[in-house]
Amino acid sequence: MKLLKINRRHFVKSATAGASLAALPGILKAQQAPSQNVVGANSRINVACVGYSDRFRGALLPSFIKCKDELNFDMVALADLWSVRREEGKAGIEEKIGHSIDVYKSDEELYEKAKNVDAVIISTADFQHAMHTVHAVNAGKDSFTEKPMAEDMDAANAALDAVNAARKAGNRGGAIVQVGSQRRSGQAYHIANEYIRSGKFGDITYVDLCWNVNQPQRWRRGDLPSKLKEADTDWKKWLLDRPMVAFDPRKYLEFRLFWPYSSGIPGQWMCHQIDTVAWFTGFEFPRSAMADGGLYAWKDGRQSADTFTAIFEYGPDNDPDKGFQVVFSSRQHNAARGNVEKYHSKIGTIDLIKGTVSNEGVERAKFETTKLSESEAASTAANTGAGSMEVAHMRNWMECVRSRKQPNAPIEAGYSHAVALIMSNASMRTGMRATFDRARRQVIAGGKVFKGY
Repeated sequence: MKLLKINRRHFVKSATAGASLAALPGILKAQQAPSQNVVGANSRINVACVGYSDRFRGALLPSFIKCKDELNFDMVALADLWSVRREEGKAGIEEKIGHSIDVYKSDEELYEKAKNVDAVIISTADFQHAMHTVHAVNAGKDSFTEKPMAEDMDAANAALDAVNAARKAGNRGGAIVQVGSQRRSGQAYHIANEYIRSGKFGDITYVDLCWNVNQPQRWRRGDLPSKLKEADTDWKKWLLDRPMVAFDPRKYLEFRLFWPYSSGIPGQWMCHQIDTVAWFTGFEFPRSAMADGGLYAWKDGRQSADTFTAIFEYGPDNDPDKGFQVVFSSRQHNAARGNVEKYHSKIGTIDLIKGTVSNEGVERAKFETTKLSESEAASTAANTGAGSMEVAHMRNWMECVRSRKQPNAPIEAGYSHAVALIMSNASMRTGMRATFDRARRQVIAGGKVFKGY
């Protein structure tokens, strides 16, 4: 097979202009920061942290710091439910920023009292991301919201609706939401997207996704749960819309190990890789999903699977004869195969980890490979740090907060990966094939709406 030449030019940032769209009445008595009222204002844009997490401390804050001076941004406040995190966060941020910041006991208190906040970075527990985004949007604040965007469809729908209302209301504060799917700001991924959409690769027939690690302590917090006392936080507020249960410091701090606070592997790893499928192909949601998983190695009281496999079918809704299969697999107890992102067609294979296109898998063909781009493989470490994609993603959001254009991973991108992960979670937990009902905007498994809790 003669390999086609690859376009090596730098990708153009894919922030498309949002509709020229003033304040929507919110659920909170929010203060409106002055710089948010002026499109393209040169005044400094002030940001607050909502949730002083490991992710914020290790990746989001360093990425923000690398961009803030050039773009005229500042970090001015922190909101966290736990008094210990507030103290640690205040000290940590002030050391990095070089000045004092204000501290609040919740995101709601922040929006009610802070007079100088334009935007927020949300890095709370997985199940809280969507509703904390709703709080921010209704308070007129743009947000960088960590993934997964949502773990249930009611929250996903609420976030999508809130952002769309902000867009329609004069593109006001809250209309710019960047979901933490940083591949969408990676040069290598933009080049692959351009190549696939050019038609040179042919029709995709199969996508192979894998995320294997050997990390028995992943998402465990050592002795930290023993230090968390109910009197030092607000357990009811932390539960948000989840059913009231007895205070449990493990669920609070190790939430990724417990449903319904996180789906675990689908919400942490699969949503990154499945996001590229929707992006590259234009198919927003899978037609169907089948998934299974279990606890086979790390029996330490966790509930989330340490081994998980999902099979999706993607394709046009109006033509069941066209489409392709996506298989995602992951285990936390053996790293063989590692991280895999391969797209296959009848004429070859795109390997996103290596940044190549080749004729791998073509019958009786002499092997040929061409460099598609320099590799930007995502780290599987617990703390990825401020890598090139993380910094580019943060910068893109900051630029869009000022320009009022839509960012690389807008709310629709988060909604798309949320649907896929909820479908896979629904199938695993019910043992049934899962689909997405577009009219009802709900995931269906076994003929019933999947709520999950």
